[in-house]
Amino acid sequence: MKPNKYFRSLALATLALVTAGSAVAAPRHGRPRIVVTMMVDQMTWDYLYRYQHRFVEGGFKRLMTQGFNCENTRINYLPAYTAIGHSSVHTGSVPSIHGIAGNDFFKDGKPIYCTQDTTVSSVGAPNSFSGQMSPRNLLTTTIADELRIATNFRSRTIGVAIKDRASILPAGHTTNGAYWLDDKTGNFITSTYYRSELPDWVKRFNARGRVAELLKDGWSTLYPMNTYLESTTDATEYELPWDKDGKFPATLPLNTAELSKKNGPGVIRTTPFGNTLTFEMAKAAIEGESLGARLDETDFLAMSHSATDYVGHRYGTFAVETEDTYLRLDKDLADFLSYLDGKFGRDGYLFVLTADHAAAHNLTFNRDHKIPGQAYRSDQARQIIDSAARAFIGKDVKVLQAYLNYQAFFNNDRIDSLGIDRMGLLRAVSKALRDRLPGTAYAVPAEEVATATIPEAIKTRIINGYRKGRSGDIFLVPDPGWYSRSNGALPQGTTHGVWSPYDTHIPLIFMGHGIRPGHLYRETYITDIAATLAALLKTQYPTGCIGFPITEAFAPEKAPQPRRK
Repeated sequence: MKPNKYFRSLALATLALVTAGSAVAAPRHGRPRIVVTMMVDQMTWDYLYRYQHRFVEGGFKRLMTQGFNCENTRINYLPAYTAIGHSSVHTGSVPSIHGIAGNDFFKDGKPIYCTQDTTVSSVGAPNSFSGQMSPRNLLTTTIADELRIATNFRSRTIGVAIKDRASILPAGHTTNGAYWLDDKTGNFITSTYYRSELPDWVKRFNARGRVAELLKDGWSTLYPMNTYLESTTDATEYELPWDKDGKFPATLPLNTAELSKKNGPGVIRTTPFGNTLTFEMAKAAIEGESLGARLDETDFLAMSHSATDYVGHRYGTFAVETEDTYLRLDKDLADFLSYLDGKFGRDGYLFVLTADHAAAHNLTFNRDHKIPGQAYRSDQARQIIDSAARAFIGKDVKVLQAYLNYQAFFNNDRIDSLGIDRMGLLRAVSKALRDRLPGTAYAVPAEEVATATIPEAIKTRIINGYRKGRSGDIFLVPDPGWYSRSNGALPQGTTHGVWSPYDTHIPLIFMGHGIRPGHLYRETYITDIAATLAALLKTQYPTGCIGFPITEAFAPEKAPQPRRK
């Protein structure tokens, strides 16, 4: 055989082998076929261990034994909210840089929702507001954007979540699509930022009517009630009932079919079936967009499970409903990982589990167990700010614009027009808050944080969380165990937002292509996740990234040299 014919035959034979082995073939640069990030909204790190003995082998247990578990991952900014967390995971950045300063914040002197965009329209929903969303308020790229750029936009990226912000912000600016749930219709929708019509695969998924199907049989415990040993009794004052007349109490079983007739399809958000729906939509996205199907490219699925946050807010961290939600999520996760195994092979995908924030224990639960902490009263904060500001100015004028995100926002244009010493005013109000608002550990003007006498760890978080023009003028830091309440009513459910570990210690596990099994106990940060993915994927870091790759997680042949700090 002549040499040229030999090499031609060899090339054809190699092509045939590659085609036949497409289920496990890897794209260029040693990248996996697909990257999947799984955000679990409001998942505290300790849930991995509190419920571990009841997890199935293929779900969270598999991640903890076959993956690389970063046991000490912390959020390095304030406040600890959903929009910021999803942005920071995927940008490797902080609010000071990426600009998402809260779920709600100020922009150009006006209040704005994090993904609000009135220049776009809803696609897939008759009402205009639920789809008037885009990533335009995000000032940096995401790791999904950088993957698109690195492949000259051949990679396909998709965001899927029940919450709009949890789908839009991780997927980034250049994504092929972001989809979220419309409460009125029970359908997944998007906006004209992405496309003018829903793709056929989303239309087919919506036509299945899965929300109604998942809610029709009600929510009962997965196992006998007396086996839920990691929770309080089901009927407690710690949890928030669905109504005031007792028809839908905060106990199981819950008649979700009747509740959805009263409150609409959006009820699924506050049930474990919202997680099931999200997994099903994620699979539909993989199939519909042919994610990971090409031999020479890597695709990206940003998936977020929002139901855990809604369940946590209503029921708290020690509820039967919370335990049941995580046990069901575990089974769904096992099924999803098995699906990825069959679709791409165990080495064909890279999977990341993390959270956007964690959660505090219910205040009444803390009281009953002699744990410090009380309600941090936002109504009292506003009164103190107003009265202290009027006393400093010497006139009956209102200069407080808003109090949210544990921050005081002032009308600085009005302050300037009145000729008021702005920094003098902020210092006077900060002192009044420290002296008169119960539970205040620190209150400091944002522009003076660098020189304030507060612990360095808290100081760094405030600096990282402050974005001029979007954040408040004064940052308030409550004592440990205290969290914001608007009045003196009995606290039910829970919330999050402060610097303490219960709100900022999150799970982080990498598993799959290029990852070795193991545990890491040194401190890592939410901003390191995108940097780690960039190193593994051989892409540029996102434009605002301040994180560093967690190189201990890399399989030996994949491990690059660490970046110098």
